[in-house]
Amino acid sequence: MFDPNLPQENTLADAAQMRSQLNGLKAIIDAILTVTAAQVDSTNTLPQGSPANASVNVVGNTLHFSFDIPQGQEGLVGPAGPPFAQAVVDGVTTLNPWESASVGVSFDGSFVRFNFAIPRGNDGSTGSQGGNGSDGGQGPQGIQGPPFAQAVVDSVTTLDPGQPATVQTSFDGSNVRFTFGIPRGNDGSNGSDGAPGEVSNAQLNSAISGTSANTNSVSALGQAADGSYNPQQMQDLMNKVDELINALRR
Repeated sequence: MFDPNLPQENTLADAAQMRSQLNGLKAIIDAILTVTAAQVDSTNTLPQGSPANASVNVVGNTLHFSFDIPQGQEGLVGPAGPPFAQAVVDGVTTLNPWESASVGVSFDGSFVRFNFAIPRGNDGSTGSQGGNGSDGGQGPQGIQGPPFAQAVVDSVTTLDPGQPATVQTSFDGSNVRFTFGIPRGNDGSNGSDGAPGEVSNAQLNSAISGTSANTNSVSALGQAADGSYNPQQMQDLMNKVDELINALRR
């Protein structure tokens, strides 16, 4: 049987191995002339980055395939779209008994809107004719049709922004079944900068470092000037000036 992995890299050529490979290829070529069907036997998922591989062989008149396919990388998660607010029924139309039920659906960006068309039940059969040839009157009421139980949402798929919303519907005899495809909204723009926060102690100290200190602690001298030179009064004045200077320093 032909083996696509032979001969191996950097190995000596072997006559028996090459003969087997060529005979295998010839068998495949001969079989192609009589192949009447193709069959995929298996498809295996490989880790990301693995090389894809496919093997083929012929059994009788059937060509058999086996595939090894690496999985792709996961995509980025997109932002959430607008919420699905609610469903609105715009109208319900009564159809003839032999007509098929139908549902019309549209999406206006926030609401899924429905228009139902539901067939009425068949009329009851007419009574038999009386003995005098007159009509026997209306027959008994027919059997009540199956109730419209509920609407069932089978799945909701998020689409890219700008794609049209889609809705698929089916009716299983009792339930109307829905499959929605709803586009997510576009990313919002960045907000503007907010108002400045509170001032830190470091910022406050830096701002007042060039100002003078509070002089409230320096008391007034409270003396009247002496008419003649008074050494003690002069000393008190110099002491008060020194006190004021020291209070103004930081």
